[in-house]
Amino acid sequence: MSTTTTEPAENQTETAAKAKHIIQLEDVCRVFHTDRMETRALNGIYLNIDEGDFLSISGPSGCGKSTLLSIIGLLDRSSSGRYLLEGQEVHAIHGRARALLRNRTIGFIFQNFNLIGEMNVAENVELPLVYRDVPYKQRKIMVKEALEQVEMDHREGHLPSQLSGGQQQRVAVARALVGKPRILLADEPTGNLDSKNGEAVMDLLCNLHQQGSTVCIVTHNEHYNSMVRRVVNLFDGRVVDDITKN
Repeated sequence: MSTTTTEPAENQTETAAKAKHIIQLEDVCRVFHTDRMETRALNGIYLNIDEGDFLSISGPSGCGKSTLLSIIGLLDRSSSGRYLLEGQEVHAIHGRARALLRNRTIGFIFQNFNLIGEMNVAENVELPLVYRDVPYKQRKIMVKEALEQVEMDHREGHLPSQLSGGQQQRVAVARALVGKPRILLADEPTGNLDSKNGEAVMDLLCNLHQQGSTVCIVTHNEHYNSMVRRVVNLFDGRVVDDITKN
């Protein structure tokens, strides 16, 4: 007679809860050391991000916003605590495996655009797919779709220097989108833009969220906080508020 082992109910509940989270941070700390001092940039962060979330990480300068986003984006490592990405513990993942996980799962939008000046718009957007070894014909289709999403397909042959700041940020958004990541992370995406272009980029992120994208931004702008669904406030490296709007 065969027997079936049943997982305890409390474990099933925990597994189900974890499964719905794209991002799960548990007691995450980040400490920077110099010869003379220790700086605790993050001090016990608990944060879950679910599919379909649209949230901002907000707070005063120096509170740990960008450090937290860098850890979520696999650009930095926590000093302690747990980070689960789609249920997978990432702390022990190194080298090429970590880079591939970031490339396939996370789209990162930088404040300074980080476009390569010698490459045209289409080539900049295509680059993450090259690293992923996506076949040439498929890359071209995916690049075209991403540029159409941000209304920059008519500029695909232009160099970044031939674009305005707002247009460059749209290209950066397309580059983040092209691989169909599970989550888009944006570090002060309007920080180098005037108010008109900043509003346009935020409208674009709102539209992407409405189309199903999971979006997390870092901002200190209260107006942009009014445009998201959830606001996570940091202070001295801790989450002090996590407010989901009705």
